Amino acid sequence: MDSIMMDKKTLEKYTSAFTLSDMEIFIFPELMYSLVLANIMSPEIWKWREDKWFAGIKKMGPLKKMHRLKQYIMDHYSFNLDLETWGLTDKQTEIKRFLDIVDMDILQRSNALFGYEGDKFYFDLDIRKHFGLDKFDTEVIPYWKTETVEAMNAFRFKEGFPAGAGECVSLATLYAAALFIVTEVPLEKIFLMGTPLHSQNFVMIDEGVLTNNRRIVTRSMWYNGTELSSLARRALDHEQVTMVAHQSGYIHTVYPDATINEKAYHLFKDHLSKFLTSGVNFEIFINFLRFNSRFQKLFQLKFDCQGTPKFIRLEKAFGYEHGSKNRLGDVTARKLFCEIDEEDLSCCQEMNRVLISTDNPIFQQKTTKAFLELLQKEYPSIHAHRAFMSEFRKFIHTNPKLPSSKKHYVPSVPIQLTPDQSREEIIGYLSGLRQTSPIADLAFYAGRYMDSCDWEPFLKAAFERNPVSIERFGQKNLQEVYDIMKEWPDESIYDANRLALPDEVVNYGRGDGTEKLITFLNVVKASGIKEKMTLKQNGSEIIFSLGKKEYLFKTSKNLNLDMSLLVSVR
Repeated sequence: MDSIMMDKKTLEKYTSAFTLSDMEIFIFPELMYSLVLANIMSPEIWKWREDKWFAGIKKMGPLKKMHRLKQYIMDHYSFNLDLETWGLTDKQTEIKRFLDIVDMDILQRSNALFGYEGDKFYFDLDIRKHFGLDKFDTEVIPYWKTETVEAMNAFRFKEGFPAGAGECVSLATLYAAALFIVTEVPLEKIFLMGTPLHSQNFVMIDEGVLTNNRRIVTRSMWYNGTELSSLARRALDHEQVTMVAHQSGYIHTVYPDATINEKAYHLFKDHLSKFLTSGVNFEIFINFLRFNSRFQKLFQLKFDCQGTPKFIRLEKAFGYEHGSKNRLGDVTARKLFCEIDEEDLSCCQEMNRVLISTDNPIFQQKTTKAFLELLQKEYPSIHAHRAFMSEFRKFIHTNPKLPSSKKHYVPSVPIQLTPDQSREEIIGYLSGLRQTSPIADLAFYAGRYMDSCDWEPFLKAAFERNPVSIERFGQKNLQEVYDIMKEWPDESIYDANRLALPDEVVNYGRGDGTEKLITFLNVVKASGIKEKMTLKQNGSEIIFSLGKKEYLFKTSKNLNLDMSLLVSVR
C-alpha cells in the first residue's frame, strides 16, 4: 500500500496492526481477526501438527480434540499481564492520537485503561491497584500489547519464563488459529469476544465450548460451580461484550456499522444463549450452592447409611470435597458420603434448615418454571429469600451484554478458508484478497510480512510505541548500546523477511541485523541527538553513520530498506 494514500485514520489503523495494543484493537476491531489470520499464516502453529502429542488426533471426536489442544497450550504457555514487558504510555498521548477517530466519552466508559471499572460486583477493588498501576501517576496507562504466536513463543528467552506466554487477547487469537489448523474446526464456527477487561472465544461445537485464557470451558463445566467455572463466568456475567469478531467480519458496541454477516451473528447469539441456559436438577442445584457458598447454611443433606437416614449440614458436606476426587450432586456423591466422619452426621433433622436429597420431587420437574413453582409451594422461605433467588436465576441463565443487533450491516468479503488447505495455499488466497478485504490486508501487517507491506506504519510504530527498548539502555552511551546488542544472537524470532519491533528485540535479547539497527535507531531518536544520520546497505551489511561514527549491522533479511524514510521518521 502506498503511504501517501493513507489518511490519518488509515495510517493509525495500519501502524496499530504492528503494536496491537488492547486499546488499538478496541478502536480498530478488524485487527482482532487480522491477528488470527496472521497466526494462521505463521509456520509456528503448523509445526504442532507434527508434534507426537497430536498423533492420531484425526481419529478423535471434536471435544476430545479440543481437550487435547487445551492441554498442549496449558503445557506450553502461561498467562502474562505485567507492566514491564511492553512498557507504559499516558492517557493524554493516546487521547491526542485517537481524538479524531473515536469519541473520548465512549472510550472512557468502555475501556479499562481510561477509567472503566466494570460491574461493581466483579470490580469491588481499585482497578489501578489490581493491575499494579497505583505506584504511578493516574495519567499513566500500560501498553498491553497483543502478542503474535512468535512473540508468545519467544517469552522462553526471557528470565523467569520456562515456556511461552501471552495475555488474554493473545491466547484467544492463538486458540482460534490452533482450533482451525490442529483440530480442523471450521472458521465459521469460531467467534471471538472482547470485553473491556477480557477476551475469549465461543466455538459452536457440540453444546458449545468457551476458550478462557489457556483453558476451555464446556457447558457442563460452566455449571459445575467450581472456582475455575467461577473465573470463567466473570466476563460474561458482569461485563459488556465490546466486540465480536468472525470470519465474516465484526460487530462493535460503539460503532453503528457492522461488517459481520447478520445471519451468522444471530446464529451465534442463539447458540451462546443455549450454552448459558440450564434446566434444574439436583446436580445443578448443588453446583449452584458450591458456587455461592454463603447460601449453604440454609440447607442440609439426607442420605441413607446402612438403612438408617443420616443428616449433615451442607457446608460440612462440601468441606469433604477438598482433597477428594468425589463430588456432591454427581454419581460420585455416594463415595463422598462414605468418607464423612461419623461425628459430622446426625440422626436428627435440623428444623431450621431446608432438607434436600436426590429423591426430592422438586428436582424431577421437566421445566425451570415448574421447578420454581414447586419451590415456592414447598419451600416458601427459600423462594422469599431475595438474594438467593436472584443469584440462582443468574446461575441457571446468564444474559450476556452483547453488542446490539440493531446495526447497519455493511457487506464485507468473508474469509473463506478450509482446514484441508495448506499454509502456502492459505497465504496465496489471503494475498489475493488484500485489495478487497482490509482484514486480509491488515493480517500481513500483523504478521510482519515487510516485503509486501508499507514501511511507514511499521517505522511509526517502532519509533513511537516501543518505550522498553529506550528504558532498557537508560543512560548508556551509544557505543555501550551497540556493544550490548552486538553480543545478542543474530537471530530473529520471525522467519523469512518478517521483522520484530524494537521492544521484542530487547525483551528477548536477539534479533537480525535489520531489527537491531531499527532498535538502535529508536534509542538514537529518543536521545535527541541532532548529528547527521545516513545509511548505506551493501548486500548483507548495513552501515549506519552518526556524524563521523559508523555502526555495522549484518542482516540475513532480503529487504529493500527505504533509507531516507528510515532516518527521517520522527
